Amino acid sequence: MPVNLTAPQASSLLPVRGVKLGFSEAHMRKANRKDVLVMTLVEGSKVAGVFTLNQFCAAPVILCKDFLAQKPGVRALLVNTGCANAGTGEDGLNRAKQTCDALGNLLHLQANQILPFSTGVILEPLPVEKVIAGLPAAIANLKEDNWLHAAEAIMTTDIVAKGTSRQIQLGGKTITITGISKGSGMIHPNMATMLGYIATDAAVSQSALESIIHYAVNKSFNCITVDGDTSTNDSLILMATNLAANAEITEASKDFITLRDALTEVAIELAQAIVRDGEGATKFMTVTIEGGRDVAECRKVAYAIAHSPLIKTAFFASDPNLGRILAAIGYAGVERLDVNALKLYLGEVLVAENGGRALAYQEEQGSAVMKEQEILVRVDLARGHASCTVWTCDFSYDYVKINADYRS
Repeated sequence: MPVNLTAPQASSLLPVRGVKLGFSEAHMRKANRKDVLVMTLVEGSKVAGVFTLNQFCAAPVILCKDFLAQKPGVRALLVNTGCANAGTGEDGLNRAKQTCDALGNLLHLQANQILPFSTGVILEPLPVEKVIAGLPAAIANLKEDNWLHAAEAIMTTDIVAKGTSRQIQLGGKTITITGISKGSGMIHPNMATMLGYIATDAAVSQSALESIIHYAVNKSFNCITVDGDTSTNDSLILMATNLAANAEITEASKDFITLRDALTEVAIELAQAIVRDGEGATKFMTVTIEGGRDVAECRKVAYAIAHSPLIKTAFFASDPNLGRILAAIGYAGVERLDVNALKLYLGEVLVAENGGRALAYQEEQGSAVMKEQEILVRVDLARGHASCTVWTCDFSYDYVKINADYRS
């Protein structure tokens, strides 16, 4: 079961003025499950996106980047589960375009005003006819309060739907922010298979929106890892409908930081939910690296720890075999690291210092911390003032079972 994570209540996911969501059961891979999602945006909305850095990126990722660059005024998003449409070459691009053409005809939009997204099995052709057949039903139930259904419609191996909302005051106006995400395995920084959609009714300039999404992703989705695999389809989309009647926010506005931080909070909660629902996860681990010369070297150490199967399986077993953490720190690639100066903590327990085991440390202390569902691993590199935090989970027997049986 997910670690301290339950599906949100439908009433807790607040409607965002100008965004409607509709879903259908198109039998993409399995019967009796929502697997096609349509989101529509009011005219004048602004959209920004960040995407996977995997060079084998999926056909819909290629189209999304192309359509956003054309600046046609995005008016709709189309998501299918069950098939990633990745590793499908020119045929995959043509199939993704067909789905945009079909939805465009139904909504009276140009194809390049629609952003397509897919998630599921790689190296299989997108069943275009199923996606297209599911569109009328999805359009028929377009509603502003369908966020929970939308979160369910984008799930693959996820156990629970993921979504959250915030409301803030800007210039005397109430601003609503709602987001959903999916992801459970194949999660790794540089978009962590993960999809995320965050919408606000705030009036925001395009430049400010671009600035916010890059700031938010580096504080959230680029700080999570489940298994060290970077998906072909990872995408995060930030939408602003401009219907809140606030003065348009630019990067120079006094309210810019307030909006940026609220959107980042939503992104962090959605990103952490992905880790908490990691395939087979039983532990949620926060890895904090302090005292680095720069953030880059802190990230090297954090991901060396967070990616290690040896460390992740030890945490699953609550086995304080903490020499594995020291080994990961040592091979992280930090040049001229003084291992005698750094300190390793498990929770509040000092485990290692002066190049070895702390004199006061007892294995029973480590075992007690590792039995908790939420665990902090903290390393002080003692060589500067930079820091970073990464969130990850353990590896259980179920992780192997889920991924061994994924196509069954």
